[in-house]
Amino acid sequence: MENTVVVVGGGIGGLTAAALLGSAGYQVQLLEASREWGGCAGKFQRGKALFPVGATLGMGFEKGGIHQRIFTYLGIEFPPHLLLERVMDVHLPNHTLTFHRNREIHVNELKKAFPEIANQISHFFREVYRIAKEIRKLMGALPALPPQTMREWLELVVSLRPGSLTLIPFFKETMFHLLKKYNLHDHSSFKHFIDGQLIDSMQVGSDHCSLLLGCLALDIYHEGAFYLEGGLYQIAHNLVNAAESVGVNASLGRKVVDIDRDDQDHQWVVSDHRGNEYRAKHVICNVPVQALESLFPSNYGAKLKNYLKGKDLEAVWGTMSLYILLKEEVLPDDLPLFSQVCTIQNENMTEGDHLFLSWSHPEDRNRAPEGFRTLTVSTHTSLNNWNTKEKYDCYKEQLQEKMLDSIEAVIPSIRKGIVELYPGAPKAWERFTGRPGGMVGGFPQTNEYALFKSLSHRTPLKNIWICGDSVFPGAGTIGVSVSGYHVFHSITGKKLPE
Repeated sequence: MENTVVVVGGGIGGLTAAALLGSAGYQVQLLEASREWGGCAGKFQRGKALFPVGATLGMGFEKGGIHQRIFTYLGIEFPPHLLLERVMDVHLPNHTLTFHRNREIHVNELKKAFPEIANQISHFFREVYRIAKEIRKLMGALPALPPQTMREWLELVVSLRPGSLTLIPFFKETMFHLLKKYNLHDHSSFKHFIDGQLIDSMQVGSDHCSLLLGCLALDIYHEGAFYLEGGLYQIAHNLVNAAESVGVNASLGRKVVDIDRDDQDHQWVVSDHRGNEYRAKHVICNVPVQALESLFPSNYGAKLKNYLKGKDLEAVWGTMSLYILLKEEVLPDDLPLFSQVCTIQNENMTEGDHLFLSWSHPEDRNRAPEGFRTLTVSTHTSLNNWNTKEKYDCYKEQLQEKMLDSIEAVIPSIRKGIVELYPGAPKAWERFTGRPGGMVGGFPQTNEYALFKSLSHRTPLKNIWICGDSVFPGAGTIGVSVSGYHVFHSITGKKLPE
């Protein structure tokens, strides 16, 4: 029983850990409460349309990217994907900008859009890209933060490069410091553009975003941004298939309700809502850390509270999403597959004032029949706006109309083309992905919660592990895949080739 594992939660992090452990010969039972794999990167079908749950880009499939490394290690074929040179359009109140994959083109186009600050933009991005390049050198070895064991400290030290020391002065700084260094902090439109990129990946704007992680976020699309045919759920399905091919027992519709220790045989006992019990030496929880206490008996509460360090009480974001099937005829011919829409000047990045739009490719028959397109659109929202029945129903309707108005400002014909529309408010996310209150995206990547102040994948409970967007390195399929790898590495000692 030494090599037995139960994985709780079939999101990308849990699937990554399960597939890797299965490939190493471990006996793995994977349990997912819903009827779909992928969690926040899953899918759902309505009529003839298929909708990705999240409105997001695919990343990590470039050479050296985490998905490329894991898929190659497991012998998985890549899902059909398109490398985007035009990553997205960004619609600000007074500008429409394009995020270009090519760094030089990207910076030059921004300088043309803001000629009055062209010189500062050059210097700003030169430093952003330099910092990001140094961070990527560390990522090859995939060290775990914060280090909890002698081996993790040693692996971190070994991963350091000569240029790593140049990053030390930036550990306590925010992106605002770098903007201010080049007198860009008070240029509202440019700062608005930067904040739009950061809120989608870091869950926080430039005023509070970790400088080091912010530089990586502003650079990462240049490494490779992809459209996956069908949607990001393809990552989940490929991982499930790989896991099952090496003997992992993967089960849908199995909601875990209790995890307790059997001290007589030194195993954990995991119980699902159907009364089934699963025994294993290791349990990997691919759940938000805010859900941990509800899974364990009260006698573990003190250790879990110490592990969470109050983070379970911190405000995290929810999301309001719209899933729309449209007639293709009403859409402009040059429509990019991804866009951001920022509607007001005051740099608000939530509650319908900042939207992320993900369109299906015109030839993607997995998502929509010929002549139609699907659109997934999302905005950050405070969960406090949804905490009563009266507020919930009213605000859902108001925010839906505000989001449609914002899209209409960019695509005036949008309402005429709507065939079907399905709103996804926080309770829908709670129901289908099991996230308390509908929280998504993990913790904001501020200096208080990122890097060495992140939560580790190791818990104080022996052989209880965490992966997903609550622990280092954070949200997105890249982040949760790395966390799943860290659990695999800690259990087996095996590494991915660099």
